Amino acid sequence: MVVKKMKTRRKLLAFILCVLVFAPAVTGWTSVSVAGNIGTIQQQLDQAEKEKQDLEQKQEQNENELSGLKQEKNTLQGKLYELNTTLEEVGYHLEDLEDQIAIKELDIELATAALEEAIAEEQDQYDSMVLRVKQTYERNDTSIINAILHAGSLSNLLNMEEYYRKIEEYDQQKLKEFKEGRARIAEEKKRLETEQLALEELKEEAEIEKARVEEIVARTRDSISVYSGQIADTEAEIEAYEAQIAEKEKDVEYLKKLLEEERAKSRLAQNSTWRDISEVSFAEGDRTLLANLIYCEAGGEPYEGQVAVGAVVMNRVLSSVFPDTISGVIYAPHQFSPAGSGRLALALAQNKATDSCYRAADEAMSGYSNVGSCVYFRTPIEGLSGISIGGHIFY
Repeated sequence: MVVKKMKTRRKLLAFILCVLVFAPAVTGWTSVSVAGNIGTIQQQLDQAEKEKQDLEQKQEQNENELSGLKQEKNTLQGKLYELNTTLEEVGYHLEDLEDQIAIKELDIELATAALEEAIAEEQDQYDSMVLRVKQTYERNDTSIINAILHAGSLSNLLNMEEYYRKIEEYDQQKLKEFKEGRARIAEEKKRLETEQLALEELKEEAEIEKARVEEIVARTRDSISVYSGQIADTEAEIEAYEAQIAEKEKDVEYLKKLLEEERAKSRLAQNSTWRDISEVSFAEGDRTLLANLIYCEAGGEPYEGQVAVGAVVMNRVLSSVFPDTISGVIYAPHQFSPAGSGRLALALAQNKATDSCYRAADEAMSGYSNVGSCVYFRTPIEGLSGISIGGHIFY
């Protein structure tokens, strides 16, 4: 009769606490007290979604930065194209100037040769004229007198005088022509030299312009190279973010699935059957195992909190939803974080459980529960209600 009343009371308490429960669920990699609970998984799901959102924002920022970098690179490439075109035009201009200078130099050489030839011809003409005058006027007097005496008549004499005068005029005219020709050639040479000087000044300016454009081209190419490197780095970062986002999406999907599984388990737990403590068979080492789990989960909590942790383990043993042994409950996948992280194994190796942890284990294994039929506990979070003992909420 007493056992039947206890069962009825347990079912009533289980129903009341299930109404208060925060839709429990399970996760595989929690860092809070009990891994298998909805509060933990929901918190981790929210965190994973937030991290995914942060990664997506960073990816978007990088994509915007990448777009800007590519635009800058394209602008520089357009500028480089224009600079190369300008450089090519300057190069053509330089070649044209060099050709013009070469032609001017050839013209100057020809003018110089022509001038030397004109000077020589002028000198020859002058020397010939001087020689004729000398031969005419420096002959002995008898030759001139003989010429006059043999003239025969005044008319012949006048003709002879006209002959000598025309020779002199011819010599003077030729000398004048040679001097004028020499002057024209000298003037032409001077003009050519002036033009050559102007062309050389233009060539110097063109070379300066070419050097300036080449320097800008080199700087622009360096800038394009820098942008190319930044683009490559940004693209690599975007790829890394994509990979991280893909992994985070897997985490989110995993947590969602785990959350749904835990909710299903919670719903199942509400309608589960419960065994009596007298029906539980304990194995050798269960007491040590439970005491060390209590140490890992609530070693720094008040004694009531240590008993409550032990009671949660035993409530699971009594529930048909969970394994029916202490070791089965504790080592169930994704449930108690110390069991998954290795902390429990270290505690067992050194048997770190305190006397109060052993007393709490004894009370829980005797069937006592200060948290009713709660099968979950965790550190408090907003929106989670239950029985608060120490730093944990039991629900």
